[in-house]
Amino acid sequence: MKKSKKPQPASSAIIERDGRYLLVLRSKPPSDAMYAFPGGRGEDGETPAETALRELHEETGIRAEKPMLFATYDLPGREEGPGSPSFFLSVFKVKADPMATAVASDDAASVGWYSADEIAHMPAPDSVRECIARLEAERAKRSA
Repeated sequence: MKKSKKPQPASSAIIERDGRYLLVLRSKPPSDAMYAFPGGRGEDGETPAETALRELHEETGIRAEKPMLFATYDLPGREEGPGSPSFFLSVFKVKADPMATAVASDDAASVGWYSADEIAHMPAPDSVRECIARLEAERAKRSA
């Protein structure tokens, strides 16, 4: 019997400004050519929250703080076969300077601020779509 590989830890960070969410266009697998929250694989010794903050900074240049766990996902590998890693993704809401400018770097091909309506028509992972739906429901409750 083959032992299944343990999922790799990964984290991403959500920043919202005036109803728009910061997304990066991925340039590398496993989500290449898709828009997603800034994030990536955990490094040895890092907590999921530390991974989210580090990846956000590496991909956008924005330093954030106060990560609050928002959602977790067990993500299977995208390609079939033994070499396709699976991930345990931790998604954090974070606080950042509202004047900080995002600049694409590392494996982000581009960065931008998008509304939920715009994101609905963009190529994005299901985890991003689910988080956006939850965030928008929270926003609607707060403004009601």
